[in-house]
Amino acid sequence: MKIDHLRKLHQKKYRQESGLFLIEGEHLLLELERTALDGCTIYVTERHKAWQSRFPVKLISERQMAQTSETRSPQGLLATVPTDALSRSTLALTSDSDAKATERCIYLYEVQDPGNLGTILRTLAWFGNWRCLLSPNSVDPFNSKVIRSSMGAIFHVPLELGVPLEAIEQRFSSVATLDMNGKPLTEAASQTHDCLVFGNEARGVPQQALPDSVAPYTIPGSGLIESLNLASAVNMAVYELSR
Repeated sequence: MKIDHLRKLHQKKYRQESGLFLIEGEHLLLELERTALDGCTIYVTERHKAWQSRFPVKLISERQMAQTSETRSPQGLLATVPTDALSRSTLALTSDSDAKATERCIYLYEVQDPGNLGTILRTLAWFGNWRCLLSPNSVDPFNSKVIRSSMGAIFHVPLELGVPLEAIEQRFSSVATLDMNGKPLTEAASQTHDCLVFGNEARGVPQQALPDSVAPYTIPGSGLIESLNLASAVNMAVYELSR
């Protein structure tokens, strides 16, 4: 791939057109090497020409690396990764036969902050056995800020994109959400749900769009502030449900 095409991978439109996204730095490349993914290409500068990989390795100049990198001091390591290896564009209402029977899901409705999504993916990877579903109009999970904040977790959490909110009730037998007036999340009943819905950072989830069968829970607090950061709320909920 030519250098100008690599640079274009910082744009969502071109990522969608090419079916590739870009990762950068030693930590992310080492996480990539641990996966079973195919179709990746590694780009290195002279200082990393001895990099050992099961993927094709291409040598580029420091100047070309600087032109491609989004960081001020590039580490000299890049890779292109196929987007379809990590995600599914899920428009059907049928359940995913590849999902483990014991796997739980987090559904994110129109999440916009890339740092929030990256942190959430990192949490899901830490506890394991969690899948992340993103609604339409959510932040692109292959945004470089998401990739960096996930610290490689994006390679270890099954992702589904474009999942409509109305599909959730038909796909899952038991769905819960967080609500200020819900029952405490520490109640034993919270452990019975296989999907937990979280809303947009500013607007939450449209209450009129949630079916009556969705169980409301809350994370008890002091009441001194109005709400929790989205990533913090997901972190606490996943910890509680993974205990």
